[in-house]
Amino acid sequence: MKIGILCSLIRKEEKLLFDEFRRRDLEFIRIDDRELILDLHQRQWDFDVILERSINHSRALHTLKYLNDCGIKTVNTYDVANTCGDKLLTTLALIREGVPTPKVSVAYTPESALQAIEQLGYPVVLKPAVGSWGRLLSKVNDRDAAEALLEHKETLGSYHHSTYYIQAYVEKRGRDIRSFVVGDETICAIYRTSQHWITNTARGGIASNCPVTPDLNEISVRAAKAVGGGIVAIDIFETPEGLLVNEVNYTMEFRNSIDTTGVNIPAKVVDYVLEVAGR
Repeated sequence: MKIGILCSLIRKEEKLLFDEFRRRDLEFIRIDDRELILDLHQRQWDFDVILERSINHSRALHTLKYLNDCGIKTVNTYDVANTCGDKLLTTLALIREGVPTPKVSVAYTPESALQAIEQLGYPVVLKPAVGSWGRLLSKVNDRDAAEALLEHKETLGSYHHSTYYIQAYVEKRGRDIRSFVVGDETICAIYRTSQHWITNTARGGIASNCPVTPDLNEISVRAAKAVGGGIVAIDIFETPEGLLVNEVNYTMEFRNSIDTTGVNIPAKVVDYVLEVAGR
């Protein structure tokens, strides 16, 4: 079996995955996206499966599209990466499949964005449609803050600021849930706790074990299937009305979740990669 791993900078997660492949005496080829040259007219890639672990979203997306068009099986697929890499597309997929998610409006000008914010009601959260690790998130508490932020985004003028993704603020009471789905199973979950309203572990949130209840498993698997399945991490809010899916991540980080949950996440990932290769 010929296995490839598409990556760039090697993080703790990639080292753990490499170790798991080696533990099973499975050879793999590391494909460094910083050195990659894709000849779009040549489709001579000889792999049974390629595991995508790129940090750079555009490199991952374009390479997965090329590989899938070449007939190469990948984890995850281009369609999953394309959906999960854009919060607007993720939200539309969740809504289409009836998965509960916070209310979201999208606008394209500061004037229409301000109107959308006031229709949702303060506070709201402004997010870039494409982004990760809790970056460029803004909690907007009143009209003065909204006008200032919208002016800044219009002046900055980059692609990340050209679409106003406006989400109703959900009171998390200091924590949210990240669940990990591999195939059709929620393998584990963590609480992410912080005194700040942003609870991402990349921003200082503290991880602790979260039991995988039937309700948590159901909404997690439904969210994973909504975006196309594979190996994904689901960010979930707890509310008095029930669980709400906030986001779905396609190149999941898990270094803080192995000891916390007691689940060998790299082993689960490798199991799934081999399953996909054998289909």
